[in-house]
Amino acid sequence: MSFFKELRPTLKTRKHLAVFLCFLCLGSMGLAQHVAPLPPPDTGFSFPQKQTLTYSVDWRVFPAGTAVIHFDASGGQEHVAASAYTIGAINLLFHVNDRFESVFDRQKGCSYEFDKQTVEGRRQIDSTLDLDYAISKSILNQKNLVNGQTKHAESPIPGCLTDLLSGIFYTASQPLSVGHSFTIPVADAQRTVPVTMKAEGYEQVRTALGTFKTIRVQPTADAGVVKNRGNIWIWYTDDERHVPVQMQARLFWGTITFRLISDENK
Repeated sequence: MSFFKELRPTLKTRKHLAVFLCFLCLGSMGLAQHVAPLPPPDTGFSFPQKQTLTYSVDWRVFPAGTAVIHFDASGGQEHVAASAYTIGAINLLFHVNDRFESVFDRQKGCSYEFDKQTVEGRRQIDSTLDLDYAISKSILNQKNLVNGQTKHAESPIPGCLTDLLSGIFYTASQPLSVGHSFTIPVADAQRTVPVTMKAEGYEQVRTALGTFKTIRVQPTADAGVVKNRGNIWIWYTDDERHVPVQMQARLFWGTITFRLISDENK
């Protein structure tokens, strides 16, 4: 009984297996008043033509789930598909099976579309966020698959934005050196959130794939649950690829850690 008692906090967290994966913990922030433009990818950086990254997910000391992220380039666009699902005892307590897709410009970094299919306990929602730069609007279409309710909303956007999923990997396209920081505008439903990415230090990180020299980056914002409830870090390899080999969300109810267990060119 003590094991399952220890797992009970997951019933209150619902989204948090997927929260870190695509910056969903930024989603409760208000509309940004002043948003800096999205910096273009660094000269010489190239997003992968094909790549699949698989992460183990631990909550405290317990195996909690698996996350898989797939990249596929098509012309000038990059398609990113991600899934996160619970495993083991946590899956018995609260089932999560979330899928995300993003499309962005390989040269500019601008996101065009961000789709979510979330299955979290009894909650099932599909949503599509289109970013139409020709008319400077984001267009949200959402459907609750349990009760059939739908939502349509349009909001102005200031210019080129990244999204909640591709923002993690867009950061890899920027120069990363300790002490350096930059701000990226992140599109989330009906708001634009400025997120500061700060390179804090160099570390060696050990995963199932070996030991990596990395640079630790912390996303921060001026309001919302990132500021009030915890911290997030991403460890990128300290090389030209900047592969995120470890990701961690430290919140009031415990710590979730993503560790890279597979990196395949397919």
